Amino acid sequence: MPEPLADVAKSASPEPEAEREHVVALALQGGGAHGAFTWGVLDVLLQQPDIRVAAVSGTSAGAMNAVLLAHGLTSGGPARARQLLEDFWRAIADAGRLSPFRRSWLDRLDGGWSLDRSPWLALMDVARQFLSPYQTNPLGLNPLREVLERHVDFDALRRQRRVAVHVAATNVETGQARIFSTREISADSVLASACLPFLFQAVEIDKVPHWDGGYACNPPLLPLLHGNEAKHLLVVPVNPPERKGTPRNARDILNRMNEIVFNASLTHGLESLARINALIDQGEIGEDTYRRLNLHVIGADAEFRALTASSKFNTEWDFLVYLRDLGRRTAATWLAEQPWKKPIPPAR
Repeated sequence: MPEPLADVAKSASPEPEAEREHVVALALQGGGAHGAFTWGVLDVLLQQPDIRVAAVSGTSAGAMNAVLLAHGLTSGGPARARQLLEDFWRAIADAGRLSPFRRSWLDRLDGGWSLDRSPWLALMDVARQFLSPYQTNPLGLNPLREVLERHVDFDALRRQRRVAVHVAATNVETGQARIFSTREISADSVLASACLPFLFQAVEIDKVPHWDGGYACNPPLLPLLHGNEAKHLLVVPVNPPERKGTPRNARDILNRMNEIVFNASLTHGLESLARINALIDQGEIGEDTYRRLNLHVIGADAEFRALTASSKFNTEWDFLVYLRDLGRRTAATWLAEQPWKKPIPPAR
């Protein structure tokens, strides 16, 4: 795992002895279709009877996974959450069949998952220099709204108190993160969290425009320090923090810039939490101010480095299944390495 996430993960102190129940908080990063990796991670965690999720935060695709997880857990338990996640990602694949953003025959011939040679993606790269969503999509339509509202009862999600939920968006006017917590969660706040400004009109909430939360907070970490019983914070990243070499073409330059921006807040947040843990361990601050969380990163950086950023637009079912299975394997490997946890083999 590349720096600095490896150092942060190592800051966690293993539990001295196994517990009967491990209470965790989850922080789920956003990254378009790459969020299917997180689906796979969650699918394995949900099959561990001694793991209980007390809180979850997310941004963009991570926000969608977060609300599906929380609604499933509080409306029917882990089995219901697993089913909702699968149904949602199947619906995304079904909707994607009508999307022009598909792999070209050259992309398929290469055997990769990128859309780098897609003529529609090339057209979008050119068009967004001259046209905005306010011109190309004047009605502000977003196909994700119907999919979200079909799978999540937001009224029930706001009423429940078993799983704290935090979703991040970016306030367009101030450039600051806006965190929507359980009682504020709605389809609008989740769509705001996933609002890429060159594809969708800004989502207005309380008359304030919001864009994708990845620009300011990807995902929220500090809200997970309060209001829940978690002892472990499990972070699931889907954007590689490190890529070797210098990008040479315009798309690669833009994509690497976005990866750096989307990872900056996560790196800063993890470093802050590691410092808080160190101060607690040294007795400089008490846990009445901040609670100590053991930090863990469940990621597959090498595999994500092998994918180009254009694959985030690939919603083909075969690709989503590949990412889900990668997430499952990564989570199972991580569980097997935990001295505080005896892993339970996941069902299929």
